[in-house]
Amino acid sequence: MRIRSLRKARGWSLDNLAERAGISPSQISRIETGHRRISLDQLTAISAALGKPLDELVESPDDSDVVIRPVRDDGRGLTTWLLSKDDGAHGMTVAKMRITDQAGGATPDDLGVHPGRDWFTVLSGTVVLYLGTRVIRIETGQAASFSTMTPHAIRSDRGPAEILCILDHNGERSHLRT
Repeated sequence: MRIRSLRKARGWSLDNLAERAGISPSQISRIETGHRRISLDQLTAISAALGKPLDELVESPDDSDVVIRPVRDDGRGLTTWLLSKDDGAHGMTVAKMRITDQAGGATPDDLGVHPGRDWFTVLSGTVVLYLGTRVIRIETGQAASFSTMTPHAIRSDRGPAEILCILDHNGERSHLRT
């Protein structure tokens, strides 16, 4: 069961979860430690209180809850590792991206806009940020933050580059969904 880790990730005490789920703190404690079997109605109540589907409360039979596998988009020259599950803190998504789409100049059709702000830091290589009419080189160890209402695109410069980015919901939908 992952109840304890999910509860602690929210910063909740046993009493907080117990109140929200309508189950006594001692019962939740025994469920978390494996000293009490959980009934379906308790599992459903805890699931609702945590705002998580039932399958996230039980341990995964494989390694999918531990291993983060890359998602490749060869058409965009992009490989993505989603580092945050569901909606991260404050609805933000953390992702590592490997960009192989080379900078060769971006046309206005290549530039996208969406509400919010994007933030990224370059882990390796160099990226070119097309930001409106500006062309900005960002090298390993440097970071960028900008309003995404300005037309923008990110490309690698002279070889693959890797970035770590934090995106709000609009940025995730725009940059990570194919």
